[in-house]
Amino acid sequence: MTRANAVLLPGFVVAVSVIGLLVLAGTNPWEPLKIIVEGSIGWPPFEESSARKVGDTFMVWVPIALASAGLIITFNAGMWNIGIEGQIILGAIAASFVAREVSAPRPVLILLTILAGAIGGLLWGLLVGVLRTAGGVNEIFGGLGLDFVALSLTTYLIIGPWARAGVASTSGTDSFPDEALLPSFAGSKLSPLMVSIAVLALIAVWLLFRGTSYGLKLKAVGRNRPSAFLLGIPTNRYLLGAFMLCGALAGMAGTSQATGFHGKLIPVISGNYGFLAILVVLLARFRPVWVIPISFFFAMIAVGSPALQLRLDVNATLGGVLQGVLVLSTMFGLGWGAYRAKRSMVVANEDGAG
Repeated sequence: MTRANAVLLPGFVVAVSVIGLLVLAGTNPWEPLKIIVEGSIGWPPFEESSARKVGDTFMVWVPIALASAGLIITFNAGMWNIGIEGQIILGAIAASFVAREVSAPRPVLILLTILAGAIGGLLWGLLVGVLRTAGGVNEIFGGLGLDFVALSLTTYLIIGPWARAGVASTSGTDSFPDEALLPSFAGSKLSPLMVSIAVLALIAVWLLFRGTSYGLKLKAVGRNRPSAFLLGIPTNRYLLGAFMLCGALAGMAGTSQATGFHGKLIPVISGNYGFLAILVVLLARFRPVWVIPISFFFAMIAVGSPALQLRLDVNATLGGVLQGVLVLSTMFGLGWGAYRAKRSMVVANEDGAG
C-alpha cells in the first residue's frame, strides 16, 4: 500500500463511519460538523467572535502539540509514556507555584513560569524512567500510577494550601496576577509565545530524528535494546533522557494551560490532552509534520463540540465518539496496509521459489 493510500483509506472509512453514526443519532450528518467548525474557528460570514474562537482553538492545540512532540521521543525509544498526563499536571503545578509566589518583572516572571513548568514535567518524567530502568516497573503502570498521584496533588493544593480565601470550593485557585499570565492578543487567549514554542518543539523533534547521532541511537534503543546495548549504547541513559525530554515538553504544555488558557490552577488542568496526544501521535505515525494538522483537528473538536449540546439535541460527547472512530479507522487502515505488504512479500517469495 502506498503512503497516499494509507491516508486515503482511513479517511474514507472515517467519513462513512461518522456519517453513519450521525444518521443513527437522528441528525443531519452535516449539521454537527458545521457546528463544530463554527464553534472552533467560525463560519462564513465571520464575526468578531471568530477571532476569540480561533485563539481558544490554538491554545488547545498548543498543549496537544507539545505533548505529541514529547511522545514522539519516548515512542521512538520504545517506551509507552502513558504518564504524559501527570507530566503535564506537574508542569502546571510548578508554573502555578512560580506565578503565585515569585515577584519579578513580567518578562522575567513569564520566563520563570515556563522554565518551572519544564522542570516540573522533566522531574516527573524522570521518575517514570527511573521506575522503569532501575525498578523494572513497566512504564505504562508506573506512568498511570503517577498520573493519579499528580491529580491527587492538584486537588490537595486547590482545597488546601492554595485554597481561595473564604471559599470552600474545588473549582480552582485564585486567578494569577496579570504579570504572571502569558502575553496574548487583545480579546483572545491566543499566546504567540506558546504557539511559537510548540512549533519550534516539533521542528526540533523532527531534526532530532532526521539525522542526529542521538536520535539515531535512540531509535536503535527503541527497536532492539539488547542489540543496542551490545553495540555500546548506554540504553538506560538514553531511556532516561527520552523521558526527561518528553516530560519537559509536557511540562511546558502544563504551563500553557495554567498561565495561559485558564489563568489559574484547576482540578483537571491537563484537559486530558496527554491521552489525546497519544492518539495524535499514533495517527501521525510518529511524524512531527503530521502532528500539526492532526492535533489542530482534534483541538477543533475539543473546542467546537460543546456547542452541539446548545444547538442540537445531541450530547457533546459526540465529539469524543468522532475522535474514537477516527483513531479506530486509521488503525484499521494501517493494519490493512501491513497485511497487504506482508501478503505481497509472501507472494514474491513463492514466485521466486517457483
